[in-house]
Amino acid sequence: GLSAGIFTVDLHRAMHFAQEVESGNLHVNWSSQWRADLMPYGGIKDSGLGKEGPRYTIREMTEEKMVVVHLKS
Repeated sequence: GLSAGIFTVDLHRAMHFAQEVESGNLHVNWSSQWRADLMPYGGIKDSGLGKEGPRYTIREMTEEKMVVVHLKS
């Protein structure tokens, strides 16, 4: 999924939940969506097309290709 949240005073429980939940974003003790420009943002499985964010967008939404052109001289 795209986002999940947990409200708890037990940080160990929150970290365990974070490892187990299949979600692109996890909020602990906060329910609003937020987006930091330098962090990857996106869902898992059918929620999204990969991660977004400056350097993550380039990696996820482009493909490298080598093109060799032989020009007759």
